[in-house]
Amino acid sequence: MARGCSTARSAPPKLAMKRRSLTKAAVICSASLCLALGACGNSTGFGGASGALSLALSSSTALAPQDGTPAKITATVTGNPGPVTLAVGGVPTGTLSQLAEPGTSGSSAIILTSSAGTPAGAYSLQVTATGGGLTASQNLTMVVAVSGAVRSSVDPTQGVDGKLQQFMSTSFQPAEWDYPYFQNHTASEPAELDQLGPQHIRLQGLSQAVPMRSNTGAATDWDFSKLDAVVQPVLSVGDHSPEFQIAAAPAFMSTAAGTFDITNHLEDFANYSANLVRYYNGPGFDWGGQHFESPSLSSASPHKITWWGIFNEYNINGLTPAEYVELYNTVVPRMLAVDPTIQFSALELSDFDFEEGDPRNHLPTFVLPANRGGVNAQVNVVSTHFYSSCNQQDTDAQIFGTIPGFVNDVKYFYQQLQLRPDLQSVPVWVTENNVNADFANPSGDSSCHPTQKFVPDLRGTSAFFAAWRPYVFSQLGKAGSRALYHWDYDSDAQFGEVDYSSGNKRLSYWVDYWLGQMYPQRPAAPEILALTMTETATVETLATKNSDGSVLVMIADRAVLSPADSNGTGDARTVVLDVSALGSFTSASQLNIGRAADLTNGPQPGPITPAPKLSVTLAGYGVSFLLLKP
Repeated sequence: MARGCSTARSAPPKLAMKRRSLTKAAVICSASLCLALGACGNSTGFGGASGALSLALSSSTALAPQDGTPAKITATVTGNPGPVTLAVGGVPTGTLSQLAEPGTSGSSAIILTSSAGTPAGAYSLQVTATGGGLTASQNLTMVVAVSGAVRSSVDPTQGVDGKLQQFMSTSFQPAEWDYPYFQNHTASEPAELDQLGPQHIRLQGLSQAVPMRSNTGAATDWDFSKLDAVVQPVLSVGDHSPEFQIAAAPAFMSTAAGTFDITNHLEDFANYSANLVRYYNGPGFDWGGQHFESPSLSSASPHKITWWGIFNEYNINGLTPAEYVELYNTVVPRMLAVDPTIQFSALELSDFDFEEGDPRNHLPTFVLPANRGGVNAQVNVVSTHFYSSCNQQDTDAQIFGTIPGFVNDVKYFYQQLQLRPDLQSVPVWVTENNVNADFANPSGDSSCHPTQKFVPDLRGTSAFFAAWRPYVFSQLGKAGSRALYHWDYDSDAQFGEVDYSSGNKRLSYWVDYWLGQMYPQRPAAPEILALTMTETATVETLATKNSDGSVLVMIADRAVLSPADSNGTGDARTVVLDVSALGSFTSASQLNIGRAADLTNGPQPGPITPAPKLSVTLAGYGVSFLLLKP
């Protein structure tokens, strides 16, 4: 509801002004609204009944980008018989203020010029007029915007020879806790999964979904019911080409400690893996007088499993690097003998901040020459997992601070693969990714920190995720990652893209959906354009060009409001981007994802007017996509 101008006199303002974050309403107010606020004369005047000093500003906000573009505000002074001086308090370091004195009355220009030395954000300034023993003040919000420019040239140092060749996908963990999901949500699934558009959906069967129960020679040794309750619906959607990770050995092949007994059961595991290929890709296999064959093979359009991952996180599941190479070299040829068209994901490392997860302790053995103990079987991709935390008490700043480590590890993978001529073209996939890897142990305590009660980390599905995942996607894509998998699709508020109980979509679903939609890999992967930015500490920017000539700019606001924040709101950021080097565009649209997103229908893009310079404001954690069409 619009309100008229108040004539009530305000209390004297505090002279010591502190930097503050803009509210969403203040940040996104239009120029006309800000001018209207200034015209209301929200000044503070002090004086006797016979005279008062009044100060009005042409706008309550001033945009001062870090590239030095000046912000100009008009100050109008009225009602004073003597000379008046102006002062601006609270101007941050790196910003220059220039004032013209208004004299006895009239208007004066206030010019604020920021630089790259002024941290981006919103600052509370106070403009004060003094004259004839009278004082009047006005508050002014100065927004220091991050500035940047997109060049028309491709940056060959980013991505894969200048291309962003990274697809989005998701994961399932078929087990007794997961298998009822599709049966419980028949009204919405698998349509919502198909809408998400994931490629090579990852399937990691564990516990009762490991289909081989024993080795007695009886038909009851095998039971695919819990596994296929997830696998068959997944085969029916998307690219019909999931990645089946043979995550663990059947229980009877394990040691007393519960880890795979490679010494006594390597051949058993190889035969088990070959039977999985027979089951899903044909011709099936016979056991105990019964024929086992995937229902998908008998459909009108049979779907097979092309991609196979060999073991899950061997580095925290009881195997040494040398033992894993032995396992891989034994199992892969046995599976290829059944179906020579299948492809393989190797390693699947748990890569976290403890010693056994460091890829530097594992890659050197894997890439040794084949005749010296290195891998000698077919390798199509190598995979790793990235989580930013295993502790709910980590702050937002700590979580964001892990991403450079992800990038360095991807680069290390490629450095090691270059040591073997036959592995130099092997890509890196990130097949698990989320904010926090922790989960509850049987007593309900944290698995990573047993002295703490486990509490779901809501940053996996809150507005924090809308900044974190685009930041991860951009950084890993620039480092050459070819795939980014969400862990996992149906789960709780820490992990799930959809709620396991209700089937409702979470914010993480829409973040991943739009990343997949905005960065298609067909008919060609987008090119990464060269980009310069005045600040990268709180904003992640990615500019790409599609095969149809359209340009997409992604801006993620990852500015932390307070150092102690854990699942905070984030701090507002404005970005002014020069796109004039790209030529002219006939149309443009903008899509924002943040805490106000519509989770039922999803956030939708809206039209904007193309211009040589585009300004984007995010009120806190979130991401904005600008699509420019020729």
